[in-house]
Amino acid sequence: VALVGEERFDQIERLSIELYRTAADYALERGIIIADTKFEFGLDADGRVVVGDEVLTPDSSRFWPVDEYAPGGSPPSYDKQYVRNWLETLDWDKTPPGPEIPAGVVEGTRSRYVEAYEKLTGRPFADYLAETGSPS
Repeated sequence: VALVGEERFDQIERLSIELYRTAADYALERGIIIADTKFEFGLDADGRVVVGDEVLTPDSSRFWPVDEYAPGGSPPSYDKQYVRNWLETLDWDKTPPGPEIPAGVVEGTRSRYVEAYEKLTGRPFADYLAETGSPS
């Protein structure tokens, strides 16, 4: 409120809750809990509030499988937590440069992202790759 004023704060709060609820309801119907997420907002040239970064991706949110969730537990996730967990096993002081991520951790992360995509969209990720001409 001190940075943007009460009116702008209220607007961004309302937008954040509406975005989250809409996405969380959609994901829940498809077997995914959106445990949390972040939104970054800015203003366009006309002073309108706009989303300023990615939203509701595995990099900006924590996605959990509904069927494996239990209160107080630590469910497997479809997000970057897999990489974070691997990093915590290292003797690294978290200063650059970061360690090279092994192929198995990259593939484990990718497979989680692909599974989330397929659950949320209801379509094979291979179809997306074919449509966009992406290699993998």
